[in-house]
Amino acid sequence: MKFGIFYELQLPRPWGERSEYQLLQDALAQIELADRLGFDYAWAVEHHFLEEYSHCSAPEVFLGAASQRTRRIRLGHGVVQLPTNHPLRVAERVATLDLISGGRVDLGLGEAQGPIELHPFGRRVRDKRDVWEEAVRAIVPAFTRSSWEWHGPYFDFPARNVVPKPLQKPHPPLWVACSNITTIASAGRWGMGALGFQFVSADAARAWVNRYYLELTRNPAKLADYPTNPNVAMVSGFMCAETDAEALEKAGGWTFFVFCLSHYGRHGIPNPGQGNMWEAYQEWRHTEKAQETLRNGLIGSPETIRRRLREFEATGVDQVILLNQAGRTSHADICDSLERFARDVMPEFHAREPEHQQWKADVLAGRIELPALDADTYRLYAHQNEDIVRLTPEQLKAKMAAKEQRAREGAPSGGA
Repeated sequence: MKFGIFYELQLPRPWGERSEYQLLQDALAQIELADRLGFDYAWAVEHHFLEEYSHCSAPEVFLGAASQRTRRIRLGHGVVQLPTNHPLRVAERVATLDLISGGRVDLGLGEAQGPIELHPFGRRVRDKRDVWEEAVRAIVPAFTRSSWEWHGPYFDFPARNVVPKPLQKPHPPLWVACSNITTIASAGRWGMGALGFQFVSADAARAWVNRYYLELTRNPAKLADYPTNPNVAMVSGFMCAETDAEALEKAGGWTFFVFCLSHYGRHGIPNPGQGNMWEAYQEWRHTEKAQETLRNGLIGSPETIRRRLREFEATGVDQVILLNQAGRTSHADICDSLERFARDVMPEFHAREPEHQQWKADVLAGRIELPALDADTYRLYAHQNEDIVRLTPEQLKAKMAAKEQRAREGAPSGGA
């Protein structure tokens, strides 16, 4: 299993004049540390206008700075919002980042938020999937062709040679944001890596990993001519400390992440610049649901985290992306957590990575036939509904219909 770290660049109020400066400097120092410790990936989202929840509106700049402070760790866009970016600019920026990083970029692609993010850029929520698919088709050839043009309903540009070209050939590996768990199946069909959240259970992970690989191998439907990137990654709340109790005490940022994710999806931004998410969060943080959210994360002592990771490792998940830059989690606690995890947890799973790669090769070659498990029984991620396993099929169907309606109205999906 491989491991990444994940950045929303969260910054709860109140803010000082240098708060954002310090946020960015600390995050870059954490990525530099993760590189030295042997972590595999550093992922950064793209979000706009989501105060306190995400101040990562220019991930290409942030990752560019990280590229000059690291040597080995891969740098992931998790993700670039295609409805709020022009395809040619995406190709130019990603190629440039790939060159200055020495070919260490992974490119995640997503649809962006609802009205909060889309409307200022002249995009409609109802169009965002169609815009996303067209943008993928318009971007990929620009990485390789010396002359490329596109004429579609959402983008239209004459023939040009997009320069520079990326160092990785033909281009960085492609991923897709799976904010809705059912998109994992689509990611398999598209031949892209799946970037999602922590599954409800190991059984859910196994079912959806199987579904992903079955779709990838049996029902391929790529959107353009690009190499397949067979990978399933899950983002999880994270804090590694000496004891479970200490980890839980330090991991409150994960509940702030979950609260903001839900709050922006339901309420939007009625008064830009006037809200206070940290204040609104205070009552919810003490609820049973908040405490259950903590228990569902990779939060605890090294032994507790090892035990949980072994369950997900057995399902075929390729990468676990650890989120502990959240809420008001301190820079010191984040660094201590990364160091403890790298020392006491990560080596065991890195040591078995060749075995996992052989399993994957056998699956892709048809030497191992995965069973078609009932993935539809598990339709939500752990932080979205902790008691999903107790729902009847009828309740599950109703809940998913309500969730999909909220998504159409504007639930976040710009990576996370």
